[in-house]
Amino acid sequence: MNTNTATAYSPEFEKATYNKLFWRLIPFLFLLYVIAFLDRVNVSFAKLQMGADLGFSDSVYAMGAGIFFIGYFIFEVPSNLILNRVGAKIWIARIMILWGIISAAFMYVKPISEFLGVETATGFNIMRFLLGAGEAGFFPGIILYLTYWFPSEYRARMVALFMTAIAVSGIIGSPLSGAIMQFMNGMNGWAGWQWLFLIEGIPAVLLGFVVLAYLDNGPRDAKWLTAEEKTMVISKLEAETKNKLSGGGHHSFGESLKDYKVWVLALIYFSEVVGFYGVTFFLPQLVKEMGVVGEFNNGLISAIPWIFAAVAMVLNGRHSDKTMERRWHIAIPALISALGLIITAIAGKEHLVISMIGITLTCAGCLAVVSCFWSLPTAILTGTAAAGGIALINSFGNLGGYYGPKWIGAIKDQLGDPANALFILAGFLVLCAVLTLAVFKPNQVSIASR
Repeated sequence: MNTNTATAYSPEFEKATYNKLFWRLIPFLFLLYVIAFLDRVNVSFAKLQMGADLGFSDSVYAMGAGIFFIGYFIFEVPSNLILNRVGAKIWIARIMILWGIISAAFMYVKPISEFLGVETATGFNIMRFLLGAGEAGFFPGIILYLTYWFPSEYRARMVALFMTAIAVSGIIGSPLSGAIMQFMNGMNGWAGWQWLFLIEGIPAVLLGFVVLAYLDNGPRDAKWLTAEEKTMVISKLEAETKNKLSGGGHHSFGESLKDYKVWVLALIYFSEVVGFYGVTFFLPQLVKEMGVVGEFNNGLISAIPWIFAAVAMVLNGRHSDKTMERRWHIAIPALISALGLIITAIAGKEHLVISMIGITLTCAGCLAVVSCFWSLPTAILTGTAAAGGIALINSFGNLGGYYGPKWIGAIKDQLGDPANALFILAGFLVLCAVLTLAVFKPNQVSIASR
């Protein structure tokens, strides 16, 4: 197809078509990610009761929270390659149904551990590993899926709007999780944390079946698009693919593995994730140690950073697309996140308001980073390289979700204060900014703006 075909349509027609794509896809994908992220991190609230009920130390909890990402790491790349082969609809549905079942099963972590003949802490680790394996491929699968519909000039905004689900899951999920644990504790003889896993696991299973009926594998399968709309969307994507390949982009997974920028992107993302999850998994505990009483009140306070993070994500992604600039839209938020961690570490438990300002800066900065970050790998990768490369970057990067909580838990157990760990996490966020500015020159990033 002639690449110029993509430019033969009026701006009004193009705008109307992409608005149609947006309203059909993004709100639904957004809902899926709200549920996904809630199931990933609700263990942070469960810890407020579960730790005492099951006798978990901070180190045991941190290991379980982080080992999720080991399962995620192992199965991420194969999962995304399978999605690219069998289609997004059936694979995303499979992921959701499986992770929902595993997440709900955490309410029975103790009897499941007894059935397996292992200690409860070991059983908890096994189930967290399986949850990571079950969810592997969901996020990079959605990032890949968006490349089937939106060209690069729309992508940072679409990714940012989709990923505000992380912040919204915190805004909604924090008070919801706190309310479930506080007000349902003891009902039917179950602890509040058991109700938490059950109630927040079921929606993933139900939505998995909705995916089968609602999503299309790509624009060619979309009966809700007119023939002219399909032609425009497909031609713009084909033109972009040719531009990527002529500009040195990669189509095969093997080629992407040889590009040092892919591995640098993995390190950049790892550095951001270390800081983000180091705070996320311990946020309710940090709020509790600041003197907040009651799980519901804890949830309300814990929601505050996510409100600012949602705004930061959207504004940063929108401004990045408007200016066609990526590097500083990643580096500056990363440095703001590092500053937030330093503020939190210095303020400590004695200064609640200042500590919450620091945590808010960290959450807002980290999510502003990811709103633009994924425009970089999708600018240089296409086809199988995009499927495998995005998953590779995400899986290696998400290992930071293992180390961040682990370091905080270990230091907190040994010293009784996580401040030193927060300084370490801040250093990784500085590394994130430095690598982005050092490795990706303005002319290299311009591929993402075509």
